[in-house]
Amino acid sequence: MAQTSHNHTFPYQINLLDSEINKELLQYFHGEKTGFVQVGPEKYFFPYKYKSEAENYYNFKARPSDIWVVTCPRSGTTWTQEMVWLLCNDLDFLTAKQIKLTERFPFFEFHLFVHPEIKKQILEEVAHNKEQQEFIELISTPGYKLLSEIPETKRRFIKTHFPLSLLPPSVMEQKCKIIYVARNPMDVAVSYYYLNRLYRTQGYVGNFERYWTYFQDGLNPWLPYFSHVREAMQHRKSSNFLYLQYEDMSTDLQGSIKRIANFLGCDLDYSKMEALLQHLNISNFRLNTSVNGQEMMDAHILNKENNGFVRNGVAGSSFAEFQAVPGLFEQANKWITENITALKTNGNKTETT
Repeated sequence: MAQTSHNHTFPYQINLLDSEINKELLQYFHGEKTGFVQVGPEKYFFPYKYKSEAENYYNFKARPSDIWVVTCPRSGTTWTQEMVWLLCNDLDFLTAKQIKLTERFPFFEFHLFVHPEIKKQILEEVAHNKEQQEFIELISTPGYKLLSEIPETKRRFIKTHFPLSLLPPSVMEQKCKIIYVARNPMDVAVSYYYLNRLYRTQGYVGNFERYWTYFQDGLNPWLPYFSHVREAMQHRKSSNFLYLQYEDMSTDLQGSIKRIANFLGCDLDYSKMEALLQHLNISNFRLNTSVNGQEMMDAHILNKENNGFVRNGVAGSSFAEFQAVPGLFEQANKWITENITALKTNGNKTETT
């Protein structure tokens, strides 16, 4: 359902993907059944559904109190969301355990990835379970609709992988707080590869070598990677914008917590710092059913893969995956180096690797 008032015409062209490439991708990504589009000059990649929904997302009405966590996928998003929510809610660990992160911190555009055919199939599988059916309906409802129904008196926490140029203009107009996290592209790619295999809404069935070529060519949702990061870097001096590096957060979690609390204007109770560090420790985090996607698994949205939604979270852990394919590490490294050089040439000091 479209919102009643549209202040902005969607400014970018949305083009269907080349038919041959589209056909190939549909063979390897079983979660999409119609096809893919590319958006604007950067050619941001989305499922076909984005074509009819772009304007609705673009015209979402942000509120000054909204907090947005914006990332390229697999850049420490879930970890950052939990940290942000706890800091803004007086480290209320009890509520954080009782209410799933997907409910406390909704994913703005997830519904774009729930193809009607896949949804129908999953609903049939959970026909015996009313709660799971309701959950499927919830996650296939547009985020702009769900979030608009949250009362004005309640602060909204919003997760998105949209690049800055595709966010609703109202986010900047209302000076919402935005936290952007960037991560080493090799680690992003390996983690994203496993996620694409895990989620039936993506349903990737190819190997890593093939996946890397798609990643490098920007042929996976929310990519190209370097366009995404470059847009964020251009906003780093904005007062409502905090740019973080996942590797720095991993190395100095306590320092990162202080920095985020300061940015959000939250009073940090230092007597609970150790409890927060333990809560966010990746070993504990992976087992926490409030954040690890357990409800997605229960509702048949995830395949039964060995790698769960929260993986190892270790910086530099992608090395083995690249080394397993002769020459792939060198090729990837060359591509990354060239892109970082281009970022620096454009007057931006990069922090992506």
